[in-house]
Amino acid sequence: MLSRTAEDIFWMSRYVERAENVARFVDVNLNLMLETPFSQQQWMPIVATTGDEKLFTKRYGKATQENVIQFLTFEEENPNSIISCLRAARENARSTREVTSSEMWEQLNTFYLFVADAARHGARIDSLHEFFTKIKEGSHTFNGITDATMTHGEAWHFLNMGRMIERADKTSRILDVKYFILLPSSQQIGTPVDEIQWAAVLRSASAFEMYRKQNARISPNGIVDFLLFNLEFPRAVRYSLGAARQSLHAVSGTPLGQFRTNPERLLGQLCSELAYQSVDEVVNNGLHEFIDQLQTKLNQVGSGIHETFFVRRAPQSTTNGFQNATMQ
Repeated sequence: MLSRTAEDIFWMSRYVERAENVARFVDVNLNLMLETPFSQQQWMPIVATTGDEKLFTKRYGKATQENVIQFLTFEEENPNSIISCLRAARENARSTREVTSSEMWEQLNTFYLFVADAARHGARIDSLHEFFTKIKEGSHTFNGITDATMTHGEAWHFLNMGRMIERADKTSRILDVKYFILLPSSQQIGTPVDEIQWAAVLRSASAFEMYRKQNARISPNGIVDFLLFNLEFPRAVRYSLGAARQSLHAVSGTPLGQFRTNPERLLGQLCSELAYQSVDEVVNNGLHEFIDQLQTKLNQVGSGIHETFFVRRAPQSTTNGFQNATMQ
């Protein structure tokens, strides 16, 4: 497979997953506004979660609900907005038609046009929950069509790597929003407001029902353990990175437990760290600090994959050619 094609399909899946998770961030905040009196002040932290505070402040200034939703959903100059992610995914999909199915292209094109139409006509404030639900469903449909219609060979494994690395990153950010930002004061810890917010975190990861099937009550440590370390829930960080690691080794041909490339070493180390971490240790040492380190390591894995598989090398020299650098 051409490195260009591999890079395009890797980023195509990351963009679709990113669009879905931005919808999750916004939707969970909308739900919190309905359930608690404190969430009206909590729109800027959602922007901070995506790392786009400077651009938002330059473009909009005040972090109102309307401004943040516009910025994260429809803002053309925000490379991490839903519409920008889906446009980028569609452009990458154009160059991967020889390895993807026509059904994948049709779903992604329809998905993008749905959001573009909403951007032109505006999503009514009383229909935002329905709109963001459709964003999540559009991503799920694309993933289902992909897994059902695409040969699970090298191209699919690059796609799966991108999807799972992006998912692990965003699940960790969902936790970070709650633990580090959303709680208005330490006096609220353990109160009904705190429990409502933790339940909203689970719902933002589509994890509420699966969590309750395994746990009798809502508890911060239980939720952190479930979303970080669960081996069976498909949005948990450990599950996602394990799936990404399997796809990485399927591409390289290196047996699991060994490494021949830098990303194999980095991802293997990260999966081992997650396997031997305890939730009590993480919480006692600082969940925010743990997630910061996790995201740094995920960026290193992404850079390693880029350097190993995507960099196009000219004779006698090395060229970077990182088409999607601004979107990481």
